[in-house]
Amino acid sequence: MATQVASDPRPLPVTLADVQMAAERIMGSIVRTPTLRSKTLSDLTGADVWLKFENLQFTAAYKERGALNTLLQLDDAARAKGVIAASAGNHAQGLAYHGNRLGIPVTIVMPKPTPTVKVTQTEGHGANVILEGETFDEAYAHARQLEASNGYTFVHPFDDPRIIAGQGTVALEMLADAPAIDTLIIPIGGGGLSSGMSTVAKAADHAIEVVGVEAELFPSMYNLIKGTSLPIGGDTLAEGIAVRDPGTITAQIVEALVDDIVLVTERALEESLSLLLQIEKTVVEGAGAAGLAALLSNPERFRGRTVGIVLCGGNIDTRLLANVLLRDLARSGRLARLRIRLQDRPGALYQVARIFQEQTVNILELSHQRIFTNLPAKGLSLDVECETRDRAHLERLIDALQKADYEVRAIELA
Repeated sequence: MATQVASDPRPLPVTLADVQMAAERIMGSIVRTPTLRSKTLSDLTGADVWLKFENLQFTAAYKERGALNTLLQLDDAARAKGVIAASAGNHAQGLAYHGNRLGIPVTIVMPKPTPTVKVTQTEGHGANVILEGETFDEAYAHARQLEASNGYTFVHPFDDPRIIAGQGTVALEMLADAPAIDTLIIPIGGGGLSSGMSTVAKAADHAIEVVGVEAELFPSMYNLIKGTSLPIGGDTLAEGIAVRDPGTITAQIVEALVDDIVLVTERALEESLSLLLQIEKTVVEGAGAAGLAALLSNPERFRGRTVGIVLCGGNIDTRLLANVLLRDLARSGRLARLRIRLQDRPGALYQVARIFQEQTVNILELSHQRIFTNLPAKGLSLDVECETRDRAHLERLIDALQKADYEVRAIELA
């Protein structure tokens, strides 16, 4: 898959020269984000890991690059009429921000269920937001209608050579900062980022393997390239790459230049997001954690390689982030809920609490259950939410409770 397949002899629609010209256009108007080596992740994985912090863009995502490259190529008439897009995510904000900065009117059509925070953020960047339809497809159809009736220029989030060339500038910067990179792990949704970056990678002066990564719940490009029919859909943490239908242009480039595509589980995404916050002290969205999730899920494949990973975005709802971090604490044993069977009599709770104190375990919350239980009428179920140092500390607590003749079990996450 690293070369143009015989079934599609067309020349690729984006070249290295296109990406280089895009870099010249957008220079100074986007953040040249750092590419830094992670010693801790390198030690953890056995690969030499380099991270590209695209979550440090002004709108916290790489999407600004392609949006700006497209806007800068519009003629005066198109600029005056304005642009339109259908998006509820990072593309909307990148287009809105740079459109407003350049004095180009921007209209964004979003589905009606779009969270209010995304609407207000996009409006805050100067865009006119229209809520239409219950799904993205309905919002997309309405945007194309407005394009035709009002003479707007439609800016596709990924299936446009100008967008692809702009996204490819990520790879130009990465390879300039870390020229020893021999493997790129790139999140794939519609395929704009992977198409642009692989265009640069395959033109490098040394061999670079390009590995795309998709969420297991949305294997759309995987199905298309590998000829599989895995189910698509679900509530994924990586909503930024939750695309049902990849682009036609991007599929051609991915098929020609991307060496492989791997799928990652929701648990791997959660663990990687949490790990980046703990180790790198950086916040990413689910899609931004996909590259690390692929590395951690396939350690033997990447061991000994010099791996470049794009932290492609940092726009995550704070409540969702809190849930992910708490779930990670629970899985690691640092946060636990124990269900303990007690006799319903004075002093029973005190005796249990004494064991927690002896094991230096902090109790966060208690919940008694006397009614909705199949225990005898004189028994009760006690749920204790507690904080421990690690899994071994939790196991010592459970052992101490069992030695004191308490029936206890941990309520585990899946």
